[in-house]
Amino acid sequence: MERLLLLEDDLALGEGVRLALQSPERPVTLCRDLAQARQALAGGGPFALAILDINLPDGSGLSLLAELRGRVPVILLTANDLETDIVTGLELGAEDYITKPFSLAVLRARVNAQLRRQAGGGGEVVEVGEFVFDFARMEYRKGGRLVELSKTEQKLLRLLVQNRGVTLTRADLVDRVWTDGAAYVDENALSVTVKRLRDKLEDTPSKPKYLKTVYGVGYTWAVK
Repeated sequence: MERLLLLEDDLALGEGVRLALQSPERPVTLCRDLAQARQALAGGGPFALAILDINLPDGSGLSLLAELRGRVPVILLTANDLETDIVTGLELGAEDYITKPFSLAVLRARVNAQLRRQAGGGGEVVEVGEFVFDFARMEYRKGGRLVELSKTEQKLLRLLVQNRGVTLTRADLVDRVWTDGAAYVDENALSVTVKRLRDKLEDTPSKPKYLKTVYGVGYTWAVK
């Protein structure tokens, strides 16, 4: 059973998210403030994932994120214009974020991707189709054959594979792949890295089966 913790002070939004995510195998505990969330965390079994709003009546969801670091994976719900909250949240250890307003279908896909990642032992070794990707050892095989990847290609591949079936935007990928402190990275660098990755992994790079473009949005690793 995969128990989810949802912290959202907007009752209508919280109920909508809870109904979209909940199933008999995936109960969702909805809390409206930090006090309720801390009580739920202290009083029950382990949670597989926490979905935390940031602006709450009794404080910031970032404070709870800091408490959960290393214990429970977290997806943040953020206001559209608060880039500083996104950066702080990722630095505090959030696995992912989604900005309001958002599609429930997109949130469900992000949640499913994180739960798959946790079920796969943190995503260190992923077997998908003809590939075996060992991210801990930095060994990548296609049909048993080793494939050499640059560090940037490895980071991009890991994000795509661990979120397979989910479209990641170009801006999101640039922010999460190029984390070396560069002030500005041209999105063309992402296009070049995608092309190089396809050339190494796809049988027909011009007609990719796995690393697919979602035109006008970004890229996704197709579920196979």
